[in-house]
Amino acid sequence: MQVREMQVSDWEAVCQIYAQGIATGFATFEQETPTYESWNKAHVKQCRLVAEAEGELLGWAALSPVSSRCVYGGVVEVSVYISAKSRGQGIGKLLMEHLILESEKAGFWTLQSGIFPENESSIHLHKKVGFRYIGKRERVGKIDGIWKDNLLFEKRSEIIGID
Repeated sequence: MQVREMQVSDWEAVCQIYAQGIATGFATFEQETPTYESWNKAHVKQCRLVAEAEGELLGWAALSPVSSRCVYGGVVEVSVYISAKSRGQGIGKLLMEHLILESEKAGFWTLQSGIFPENESSIHLHKKVGFRYIGKRERVGKIDGIWKDNLLFEKRSEIIGID
């Protein structure tokens, strides 16, 4: 297995994995996969990673800005999705470890993740790679008309933004 930069040609597989995450009902507030153009605009250009084995994409990770205000330029939100058949095999941890390193190379000092409370595997993954629980945003958004809470996790860089 290798982790590499995502290419535009990976979009179809990335989109399928994203759709599998949406189908769980607890990976994202999104209800439909976006077009590549829309996804591309919403994510920073750096730190778009895929995990691949034998020509098959097993998961992906990317970052989104949390704000357009320049003071938050080093703060980004994490997206990490693993294909349904590849979950529980350490792929998320591998992607996150690479994402953390690449985010620091790109100058980001804080990674944030909003996770649904029932997404226990994502909570466990984030804790395993050094994220800390910040708090709960209650009834922050709806899925199918039902209010959902979101748990906020963050990881501060130990080398970027410390001075």
